[in-house]
Amino acid sequence: MTSPDAPDQANDIDEFFSTDRTSGRSESIELSSGSYHEHLYDLGDPVLAPYRGMSYEEFTADRYQAPFLRELLDSWRGLYDEPFVGITTDGVVRDDVHRLRPGSGGVFPADPAPAAAAAILLDLLTDSEQATVHYPLDAPEWRGWSNPEFVFFRTGLRLEDQRTEVVDAALGVVRASLSPAGFERVREAMDLNGYLGELVELPTIMNPRSYWFALFGDPAADAPWGWQLFGHHVALNFVSVAGRNVIAPVFLGAEPALAEGERPPLFDARERLAIRLAESLTPAQRSRAVVFGSVLDPAMPEGRLHPADERHVAGAFRDNRVVPQEGILASELDDAQQATLLRIIEDFFLLLRDEHRAATMAEVSAHLAETTLSWYGATDGSQPFYFRVQGPTVLAELDHHAGVWLSNRLPARFHVHTTLRHPNGNDYGKAYLAQWRVARGDK
Repeated sequence: MTSPDAPDQANDIDEFFSTDRTSGRSESIELSSGSYHEHLYDLGDPVLAPYRGMSYEEFTADRYQAPFLRELLDSWRGLYDEPFVGITTDGVVRDDVHRLRPGSGGVFPADPAPAAAAAILLDLLTDSEQATVHYPLDAPEWRGWSNPEFVFFRTGLRLEDQRTEVVDAALGVVRASLSPAGFERVREAMDLNGYLGELVELPTIMNPRSYWFALFGDPAADAPWGWQLFGHHVALNFVSVAGRNVIAPVFLGAEPALAEGERPPLFDARERLAIRLAESLTPAQRSRAVVFGSVLDPAMPEGRLHPADERHVAGAFRDNRVVPQEGILASELDDAQQATLLRIIEDFFLLLRDEHRAATMAEVSAHLAETTLSWYGATDGSQPFYFRVQGPTVLAELDHHAGVWLSNRLPARFHVHTTLRHPNGNDYGKAYLAQWRVARGDK
């Protein structure tokens, strides 16, 4: 057995990243039985101490000196500059899966609340601030979001630099757009970022306001528009088009995600559902679903593991990634297993309001037979694991990661990254927008 506590500093890329997280190993990786508190660095450790008191911009400038990070940012810039296509399984976008239809019972009534909340925000801003926060609907800045604590693109207003009433108004737009439970999940992810900042005494780098907020298009109940919120471990892209709301891409994560009573667990319910489904697999089903026996299986092909992304495939700047499906088809699961799979998918879409979530899940269900579940690791919850649900309309994944601000050098359940995408071109609602424009006769 390999313990996540076993460091090998010879494998360091820099103080935050190590090849330990990308090197295959034949030994199983057991979850630590102890608390994430056991993985807190001493506050005087050189991983933390040099950054104490730095602003987020000072920290960013310092991190930009790292060769690994410069290479990563160069890669991200190249991906950002590509024309948008969308995530696909083979490089070809299917045009038969995202149809801008009315919701069940007719077209959803126009909801004036999100646009009204955006108007309140704009009224609080100076002309200069309005120009900074407001972008055209098709602006490329949609695709500039990222989830680390260092800054790459500066899109919109940085919340921690704003007056309290402006922060409250920006979050009011988020609240008005999402389901109540979805908004609470987002706020908890933001608050966990603040909690991490407290644990490592770096509140000027990580706090509940370490996020950028921007508006796209002209907020109105009867016209397409949207907003973006992104920063450390939170990235949301909300678009409203002709009575349908889209929230993809979404990135939510936390370090720590399990806070042992000090903060609510962020993904525990979803993980328990996933383990329940994985444990229910028959031996024949398991042989199809489990693609790799561990999250660091040496059988993984070169390039499958990334020192920043680890196993997840649909994070920042991956808008055009070709992701072949793997694992077991949902059609090979029994009715109870399919029902559990749908509950897992629905939890990823919790951020949507009820009627929009139901409409989105109807589209997922319509393509369930083409949807796959892939699993890396033990299926009983005894090891870190990764899973991905992938179909024509959804790509949802959860991955356990090594530490960045905590000292675990191998993946652990208390550092979680999750992503949510609409493959085949409907991230940022782009497929819906194209159909809306055709219906209007726009060129």
